Amino acid sequence: MSEEEKLLKEAKKLPWEDRLLHKNWKVRNEANIDLASLCDSITDPKDPRLREVAPFFKKTVADSNAPVQEKALDALIAFLKAADADFGRYAKEVCDAIVAKCLTGRPKTVEKAQAVFMLWVELEAVDVFLDSMEKAIKNKVAKAVVPAIDVMFQALSEFGAKVVPPKRILKMLPELFDHQDQNVRASSKGLTLELCRWIGKDPVKSILFEKMRDTMKKELEAELVNVTGTAKPSRKIRSEQDREPEPETVSEAAGPGAVEESEGDAPVEIDEYELVDPVDILTPLEKSGFWDGVKAAKWSERKEAVAELTKLASTKKIAPGDFSEVCRTLKKLVTDVNIAVAVEAIQAIGNLARGLRTHFSGSSRFLLPVLLEKLKEKKPALTESLTQTLQAMYKSGCLNLVDIVEDVKTATKNKVPLVRSLTLNWVTFCIETSNKAVVLKAHKDYVPICMECLNDGTPDVRDAAFSALTAVAKSVGMRPLERSLEKLDDVRKKKLSEMIAGSGSVSGATSSAAVKSSGGGVSSTEASEGSFVRKSAASMLSGKRPVSAAPASKKGASVKSGNNKKVDGAGRTETAKLSETPEDIEPSEMSLEEIESRLGSLIQADVISQLKSAVWKERLEAISSLKQQVEGLQNLDQSVEILIYLLSALPGWNEKNVQVQQQVIEVITYLASGATKFPKKCVVLCLLGISERVADMKTRAHAMKCLTTFSEAVGPGFVFERLYKIMKEHKNPKVLSEGLLWMVSAIDDFGVSHLKLKDLIDFCKDTGLQSSAAATRNATIKVLGALHKFIGPEIKGFLTDVKPALLSALDAEYQKNPFEGNSAAPKKTVRTSESTSLSVGGLDSLPREDISGKVTPTLLKSLESPDWKVRLESIEAVNKILEEANKRIQPTGTGELFGALRGRLCDSNRNLVMATLTTIGNVASAMGPAVEKASKGILSDILKCLSDNKKHMRESTLSTLDAWNAAVHFDKMVPYITSALTDTKIGAEGRKDLFDWSARQLSGLGEFPDAVHLLKPAATAMMDKSSDVRKAADGCITEILRVSGQEMIEKNLKDIQGQALTLILERVRPYGSFQEFVEPPKGGSTGLSLKTKAKVAKSTSNGVTKNGNRTVTSRAIPAKVLKPDAVLPVQGISVQSQALLNVKDSNKEERERLVRRAKFEELRIEQIQELENDIMKYFREDLHRRLLSTDFKKQVDGLEMLQKALPSIGKEIIEVLDILFRWFVLQLCKSNTTCLLKVLEFLPELCNSLKGEAYSLSEAEAAIFFPCLIEKLGHNIEKVREKMRELTKQIVQVYSAAKIYTYILDGLRSKNNRTRIECADLVGFFIDHHGAEISGQLKSLQIVATLTAERDGEIRKAALNTLATGYKILGEDIWRYVGKLTDAQKSMLDDRFKWKVREMEKRGEGRLGEARAALRRSVRENGPDVAEHSSEVSQSISRENFVQPELNLERHLMPRALVGVNGPTNWNEALDIISFGSPEQSVEGMKVVCHELTQATKDPEGSLMDELMKDADRLVSCLANKVAKTFDFSLTGASSRSCKYVLNTLMQTFQNKRLAHAVKENTLDNLITELLLWLLDERVPHMDDGSQLLKALNVLMLKILDNADRTSSFVVLINLLRPLDPSRWPSPATNETFVARNQKFSDLVVKCLIKLTKVLQGTIYDVDLDRILQSIHVYLQELGMEEIRRRAGADDKPLRMVKTVLHELVKLRGAAIKGHLSLVPIDMKPPPIILAYIDLNLETLAAARMLTSTGPGQTHWGDSGVNSAAPASNSADAQLKQELAAIFKKIGDKQTCTIGLFELYRITQLYPKVDIFSQLQNASEAFRTYIRDGLAQMEKNAAAGRTPSSVPMATPPPASLNSSSPEFAPLSPVQTNSLNDSKSLSTKPEPTNFNLPPSYAEDDRGPGNAINTARVRAPENALVDQRNERFISGVTSGTLDAIRERMKSMQLAAAGGNIDEYATRPSMSVNDNLNAGLTSQSRASDPHPGMENPTHGGVLPMDEKALSGLQARMERLKSGGALEPL
Repeated sequence: MSEEEKLLKEAKKLPWEDRLLHKNWKVRNEANIDLASLCDSITDPKDPRLREVAPFFKKTVADSNAPVQEKALDALIAFLKAADADFGRYAKEVCDAIVAKCLTGRPKTVEKAQAVFMLWVELEAVDVFLDSMEKAIKNKVAKAVVPAIDVMFQALSEFGAKVVPPKRILKMLPELFDHQDQNVRASSKGLTLELCRWIGKDPVKSILFEKMRDTMKKELEAELVNVTGTAKPSRKIRSEQDREPEPETVSEAAGPGAVEESEGDAPVEIDEYELVDPVDILTPLEKSGFWDGVKAAKWSERKEAVAELTKLASTKKIAPGDFSEVCRTLKKLVTDVNIAVAVEAIQAIGNLARGLRTHFSGSSRFLLPVLLEKLKEKKPALTESLTQTLQAMYKSGCLNLVDIVEDVKTATKNKVPLVRSLTLNWVTFCIETSNKAVVLKAHKDYVPICMECLNDGTPDVRDAAFSALTAVAKSVGMRPLERSLEKLDDVRKKKLSEMIAGSGSVSGATSSAAVKSSGGGVSSTEASEGSFVRKSAASMLSGKRPVSAAPASKKGASVKSGNNKKVDGAGRTETAKLSETPEDIEPSEMSLEEIESRLGSLIQADVISQLKSAVWKERLEAISSLKQQVEGLQNLDQSVEILIYLLSALPGWNEKNVQVQQQVIEVITYLASGATKFPKKCVVLCLLGISERVADMKTRAHAMKCLTTFSEAVGPGFVFERLYKIMKEHKNPKVLSEGLLWMVSAIDDFGVSHLKLKDLIDFCKDTGLQSSAAATRNATIKVLGALHKFIGPEIKGFLTDVKPALLSALDAEYQKNPFEGNSAAPKKTVRTSESTSLSVGGLDSLPREDISGKVTPTLLKSLESPDWKVRLESIEAVNKILEEANKRIQPTGTGELFGALRGRLCDSNRNLVMATLTTIGNVASAMGPAVEKASKGILSDILKCLSDNKKHMRESTLSTLDAWNAAVHFDKMVPYITSALTDTKIGAEGRKDLFDWSARQLSGLGEFPDAVHLLKPAATAMMDKSSDVRKAADGCITEILRVSGQEMIEKNLKDIQGQALTLILERVRPYGSFQEFVEPPKGGSTGLSLKTKAKVAKSTSNGVTKNGNRTVTSRAIPAKVLKPDAVLPVQGISVQSQALLNVKDSNKEERERLVRRAKFEELRIEQIQELENDIMKYFREDLHRRLLSTDFKKQVDGLEMLQKALPSIGKEIIEVLDILFRWFVLQLCKSNTTCLLKVLEFLPELCNSLKGEAYSLSEAEAAIFFPCLIEKLGHNIEKVREKMRELTKQIVQVYSAAKIYTYILDGLRSKNNRTRIECADLVGFFIDHHGAEISGQLKSLQIVATLTAERDGEIRKAALNTLATGYKILGEDIWRYVGKLTDAQKSMLDDRFKWKVREMEKRGEGRLGEARAALRRSVRENGPDVAEHSSEVSQSISRENFVQPELNLERHLMPRALVGVNGPTNWNEALDIISFGSPEQSVEGMKVVCHELTQATKDPEGSLMDELMKDADRLVSCLANKVAKTFDFSLTGASSRSCKYVLNTLMQTFQNKRLAHAVKENTLDNLITELLLWLLDERVPHMDDGSQLLKALNVLMLKILDNADRTSSFVVLINLLRPLDPSRWPSPATNETFVARNQKFSDLVVKCLIKLTKVLQGTIYDVDLDRILQSIHVYLQELGMEEIRRRAGADDKPLRMVKTVLHELVKLRGAAIKGHLSLVPIDMKPPPIILAYIDLNLETLAAARMLTSTGPGQTHWGDSGVNSAAPASNSADAQLKQELAAIFKKIGDKQTCTIGLFELYRITQLYPKVDIFSQLQNASEAFRTYIRDGLAQMEKNAAAGRTPSSVPMATPPPASLNSSSPEFAPLSPVQTNSLNDSKSLSTKPEPTNFNLPPSYAEDDRGPGNAINTARVRAPENALVDQRNERFISGVTSGTLDAIRERMKSMQLAAAGGNIDEYATRPSMSVNDNLNAGLTSQSRASDPHPGMENPTHGGVLPMDEKALSGLQARMERLKSGGALEPL
């Protein structure tokens, strides 16, 4: 004996503790084995040995050695099986040890640990178990968490929710949902699903879903669909097991006993209330301000306070507390006068009752009387809330029937009948929801109350009492009512009896419950076995079968197969029949002795004894002998069953010898095939053994043949069903794979009509395809392939969740077994009639699922939800339902679904419509043929979706039609398609798609007579405008003719008429005669014979005509017909000699008599046919062949023939003019542009020809042509519109203008906007050119005026232009003709008329109404005959200027779209609204403007600002005009909102200097005038916010003075010093004269000028002194010396201000001021007054030594003699030095270097003796070299005649000058950028001693500054540029040559020379107003001096006197002479 053995032997003597904790693992191992044996042997749980070993397990299960640990767990399992609940005290320690050590071990260890936990649960240690699980799920190792979840899953699954409380599991789950391990998450989902089985889906959702992520929710939602039925426990705790009998007796029990037990086993429903934690609501209620709110005076505050309580109380479980005060408050609120408050309070009571339940019972009793009393209210909302609250109080257990009797008695005696009836209804509810014991206890009190109410006078009360008595009888039976019934009369007794009988008695309810319970017993068994299979929670997830569909037991399976979902709701009779079925199928146990005794003499005894032999040869011999005897039996049917029993026992299915096995199978096969009825129990006996034999290669063939024979005997369905379980559970995989192969052959032999395909497919999917053995998977694929042969592609819908690799293999198998449909006939038949055939193969053999339960009201309501996302989710939910049903559904209950889906076809969301179409297609595919009836005509709505212009929508619709056609035969769809094809709402693209689709469907059919119904719409479509529709219709007709046949077509031609009939007949019989179908044409024509058409028509290669808009005629013939070019060549030659037109018997008058003037309509088919007949009758054959050709080129040729012959056939063509006009109308309606243009080219020539013939159109001809011409004026091609416009104007030559005018007025009512625009323009033309002729129709202007209210801006614009033209002609009389207009329309017209007046003044077009007045005068002088020629008068007045106003108007109304503005027109629309809208409307426009200004201000140098600058003047002009309107509007009592917006928008504009500078002078004049006038208006302070408006006006005025162009401001203000026109004042004078008001106005202007003058020293170089001096000159000249002297004595402020401004200018500029008199005619006689004032100021300032020293670059007109007080500073040398300094500064700047060089070159030419380079001593050598080279280049340029504008920019000079040099530092700021002027003003000139002639570069507007100025203020257009530029080059010196050069350039510009050249020259400076001061006469005649004076040339020539005087003065200056005093 080894030491180890000794050790083990010795150890056995040790006590248990030592053995179990021994250091040697083998000792511990042996100890655990022995302990397990010991525990197994103990039967008494009280055995002391159990107590002895119990404490050791906490250590043994934690053993570090894994094998020992396993043995310890085995011992523990044995211990727990022997123990009882008393040992639960050890549970905690043991469970904790297992959690810590065992859950991460080997799989076997984990499995045993789980078994231990289950046993602890069985011993009722559930709390300890769950405590351990809480620790286990917190383990960091996921491997330990999954087993813990699984064991909780097993415990719940087996013991149920009664033993394992779900509440604690629910608390554990949330943290598992977010676990990082996917296995943990999967297991937690499985556990959640198991909870749903036990406590329901809704409680789990409400408690857990809010704690989940969205993805987890969606996954669980998908899984919850599989959770069906209710769960029942399959395992009991130990104490319950001890009380129950043995399981065998239970299984054998039958009858009522079993029913009662199953009822007792029914699980108690888990209340969600018990699962949730209570919530305290009193604390948050205090914080919410509830108590203050309920006392509030406002009902809304009270309601909000109670609503907060309702919301808080809506929690599922409320924590108990003191709610007495709350209830007292609610009692008051229930009686609140406001119904909303009362309803809210009642709902709050209901929520409190639900949340508090029994804790609310006292409060419920307190509130009940008030609630019952409140039932008297008739408001539905109140009644409903009361009913719900009362029911909630009772259901929640707050009230008891016994306790509320008195309250009910009181309520039933209430005087209001409604209280009595509703109280009894509530009592009825309470009785119905109470258990029997409660009703038995309370019925004595309630029956008398109800009996008394049966005598009530109100029917509702009596009915309620009857219902209450019925409820009592239903609950406790009739006995309590017997005595009471005796007191009733017969009528009431009968009614009560009927009601009780109708509601069903107690016994009936019990019996139905019994049936239900017995039915549930089967599922209990199923659940038992299911729980055995499912050990992991993850197994609950998808991919498995539904949870409730667990494998059934043997008996249960047969019941289920017989039931097959159709016994729901069946009676007891059906249940009894089904319960008998298992006895026939399931074989009973039979011993060998019993078999032998029953055999008797049927089989010889020695054969049986030999079958028992151990020698295989004897057994073989015996079985052979048995076979012979069986074959010799006569009456086989009686012996079949016992023989099968014998063979199953001897030799039995355990026989090892193959030969014996084969013989046994052959005998069984013979018995199965020979017996007329082979019992199914015999099949069941043999099936297991036969299936095992199939797996053996040696017996496979015999076994398969036997199975086939079984199938013939009892049907393959039964055999398949029994084989599923055998093959699935058998351990040998070959049984499964070979069994599947047999199934392949069985399907091939018997087809699928006897099989339950769903079960077979599920078996293949869940078992066969999931197998790990490749042979099994391959065999399964073959089975599915064989099914495909009979079922077709529909099988794929059941296999969507199969792996992709398997799907590809399946697809390959499907290709090997293509769908054969009905042609796949079975090879063998079934003898028995048991198998009920579902169908003969095909799609209908697949089961269809009833989805009515899933189409819930919630789903239907969601489909109508206003939220598109909810609607989309609902549509997806429908698709999901179809997927779950494997796309095979029954039509039951789908009517409402189709109705809801139909509503979505009109959804505003196009994507939802497409999703709906897809879903409807899926439903149709899933439902099959039944969809046609179930859908209730939804197909028509589907077809309407083809009207959508989106291609995707139409494609979705066609896909749906494909699915519909696959489900329903095409003949069912034809009526809907026919209707859709004639629906005008479906566009061309939709009809084309539908024709194409129909043609595709027809192409797959052989013969289809119903297609003839599509013939009419298809033939009609052949005349459609769209060529695509015509082509598609032609293809469809081809298919219709093919499938319908000629006879069917001819029978159905009655409904087809006209051209469509001709077309069809041509297609049916292309060579036959069909005159009988064609109506004879009018006028005695021979008709359109086929022969004629063969000559005329030309068809395309495929027989489809290429016609235009609805003009398909009988010319369409098959392709085989000869082409026209090849027809009758000989006749063609002779035809040429005939006359082009045959006008004999033209019958023109007859034709015209039938014409009536009517609204334009396109020609109908019969009209086209009549036209063709006329053309063929009166036009030569070759001509009509061309005109009627479908080829537009031929038509053009025909027109050319007419055009060439027109001069010679002028008279003949008049006879057929109506026919020709009809043909022109036909062409105008077509879409061919080439032909249309040719027609429009021919028509003017025709008009000229008719004019030459002195022919005037008849009324009929006009009625034929003009409506079409006017309607088509709005053609979408501009070129066509232009030609039509000119044609309309030309037609006046041959038709009265007044009559044409009526047609044009009809066009104003057209639906085509472009047509209305053209007609409006034509109205203007006719008024302008034919005013006298249409003078009687001027009231038609009312129609034009209505167009000004149109939304389309172009229409409004055209209407306004027309009315403006009318205003020009009619003057103010036009207001008599425009009718009633809105204020906005009047405002627009007023503005447009003012604009027209200005335009007329600019163009010199005379005064308003002058043309009309001239006409009237001529009529008076010359008589009425002049009126005939009035058009010439008006034309002579305005013809040449006809187009220009339109151009200007368009430019004024529609500025180009801005880049960066919202859309291209927002800015323009805003300006239009501001200009033409009412004050309130204009606010919206100003909002847009402010927004754009804000955006532009953010980027001052950006492109948006540049664009806005272009429209700045227009904007300010609009706003300036709006100021008066808004203030006038507000003065009427309206809000001042619009005034504020106007001022704010102006402020925002003038805050930006760039925008402010872009405002033109005349606009600024208008604006400043308006603002100053309103500042003076006494009514403003009394307006709404008047003080604020005054302040805003002041601030805005200051901002304008700060930022606007200074020059313009000076000019405007000086002009405003003159007396103001009285019409400009906003209101007439009241207490003061106009003189006084003008005085106030002038004072304000003076204040503004003072502000500008104060800062003049800093801004002197920003202003244009020439312009300011010009305006001063004009002011002084207008006053004259006499007036000036008079005013000087009166101390006139305006005059004094003008003198002040002049004084300040002279002071700042000194004698150089005279260099700025270029715009003053200084040589006029007498001399200008301003010269005298300038000289006076110079003398005065010089005497006072106050003259500001002239800066560098400044020049004086006079010499040293002028200002003798400062001779040194005025010397010529100093001036030349300063001049040179300025020029060198220019040369030093790369921007002005070229100009500087040119000026320096001019100095060297003028003063050749001056040494230039002596001035450059401090400069670098490089700079001096640059000067020399530059001068040389300038000399060359001068010799070549090139000016500085054409000289390329010189190379920038080197940095040369020292800025600190005393000679060159003080440079004039004039040569720098204007933005930097202020910085340069501080520099002072250095005095010099030169005394030279005046220098050159004197002008303060140097070239460099000109460039910058031009960049800042870009002109609006070239014309304005031309007018507004002052042409100065670098010649602004005092020299005569320079002045001459400048004058020459100005004269060239004035004479209309090359303006562009001057406009782009860098030497130019912008002058905002040149013309205004060129002559004093123009200024004097203009009431607004600041306004432009336009001319046709663009720039007025300079006044000759001014020019000559200026030249003379320059000559004198050059010679050194002084200026003469003025």
